[in-house]
Amino acid sequence: MDEQWLAQYRREIEQFTEATKAFDRGELPRKDYKGISGGFGSYAQRDAARHMLRLRLPGGRLTLPRLRFLAEVTQRYGIDPVKLTTCEAIQLHDLTPDLLPVLMEHAVGCNIITRGGGGDNPRNVMASPLTGVQKGEAFDVMPWAEAASDYLLSICRDIHMPRKLKVAFCNGTDDCVHAAFRDMGFIAQPDGTFRLYIAGGLGNEHRMGVLAAEALLPRDVLYAIRAMVDTFCAHGNYENRAKARTRYMQQTLGPDGLRCAFLQNLEAAKLRGGLDLELEPARITKTGTGVLDDACAIPQKQPGLYAVAYHPIGGCLPAGKPAQLAELLEALPGAECRVGPDETLYILNLTAVEAARALQATTDGAQTQFERSVACIGASICQQGVRDSQAALRRCVEAVRAANLPDGALPRICISGCPSSCAAHQAAALGFQGCVKPVPGGKPVPAFRLFVGGCDTLGQERFGEPLGFVAEEQLPDLLVALGRAAADAGLAWDAWRAAQPDALAEIAHPYL
Repeated sequence: MDEQWLAQYRREIEQFTEATKAFDRGELPRKDYKGISGGFGSYAQRDAARHMLRLRLPGGRLTLPRLRFLAEVTQRYGIDPVKLTTCEAIQLHDLTPDLLPVLMEHAVGCNIITRGGGGDNPRNVMASPLTGVQKGEAFDVMPWAEAASDYLLSICRDIHMPRKLKVAFCNGTDDCVHAAFRDMGFIAQPDGTFRLYIAGGLGNEHRMGVLAAEALLPRDVLYAIRAMVDTFCAHGNYENRAKARTRYMQQTLGPDGLRCAFLQNLEAAKLRGGLDLELEPARITKTGTGVLDDACAIPQKQPGLYAVAYHPIGGCLPAGKPAQLAELLEALPGAECRVGPDETLYILNLTAVEAARALQATTDGAQTQFERSVACIGASICQQGVRDSQAALRRCVEAVRAANLPDGALPRICISGCPSSCAAHQAAALGFQGCVKPVPGGKPVPAFRLFVGGCDTLGQERFGEPLGFVAEEQLPDLLVALGRAAADAGLAWDAWRAAQPDALAEIAHPYL
């Protein structure tokens, strides 16, 4: 961002600081403070004396300067937990009010902006975490993701949208960033263009996106973003926040009407001009030799180079891990970390020897497909939460380990603490949404609503179907029973589901 924008941002931080002090003194109601703080990527937690700060990382890029910042502040101020998010950002939790502006100001020095990290703003722009290095990708989408982020930040003060806007760029290999059902999703194609979907989203009344353009030229990406902002501002719902996300425009305009309105705004934006992009992906000149065989070491398309996947349980980095990773990367020329949408941290551009060192430094991470499960921060911290998804996931991991189930018997699951779908439970093979379970003649019990059959494979995207409500205390037992059935059949989860499509419902029935 240019110096003029940053100067205003620093003045805004001062204003935010005054609002935070007023809230801390009890002079500003929580709802009013939330309306202010969200625009700066911060929210008060369930304990109103503690706060969260969300660090925007366009494309999930945790560059070495950003990692150094994270290592320094987490050590200096004892920050814990540090949460990787499904929007490829990082959340710092349990912060005191006086620490917020200190961190926000310090972060500017390594090009981390928290502005727009929450509230009715353009959120962190996502990209396939292995874009630029992944075998089989159409092309590297990172330059366009970063350009989109810069543009959205540059206009965020000048627009007033009904709700947030989430934008994702997929490199054409898989749709882990959920481009097919974001507010805007750009999917790279082998011919060098993007397939563009708009007005999708998870949560209440979730919807797949509407195909708005089959072959959008990369130079027109910012025009498309401007057109979506204009369409949202013109046709979004400012009266009812519950129906204010872009996906509700599919109801009010119809998919065809929405597409028509967007394309009209796209042509108008192109006529105004000034937003053409001429970008080239960065070239990776590093080379390597040697071969490494490990499930967490992913061969890159660059010969001899690897990316190492590190998934901290629940997406929460252990205390001291940022400093350990920063020290590691200091000794690895050309290496870079990226945050993935499944809360996995990837370390890119490693030789076989370097990748072995990275694997050694990340042995505390998930070792099985199930342990790579996703969970939001949960109700013990989040003021919106209904269930403690982090605690639930930890209990499930412990139970599955104790049952000694083979890797692959259970899929990665996604646990959201409330209907907001922050863990994308509606797109998971097994998804769980925090709620309460009615008990006939008795008191409702803490529970999770079970969703089955979601998929985010590119071209096969679908939402899971609700199956019933599982009492929180029975969730580990249910998962062990399902995993044991697949293991006893000698099959991995997907093969078991295909071979015995009715078995899941039969096994789950006593728990529902």
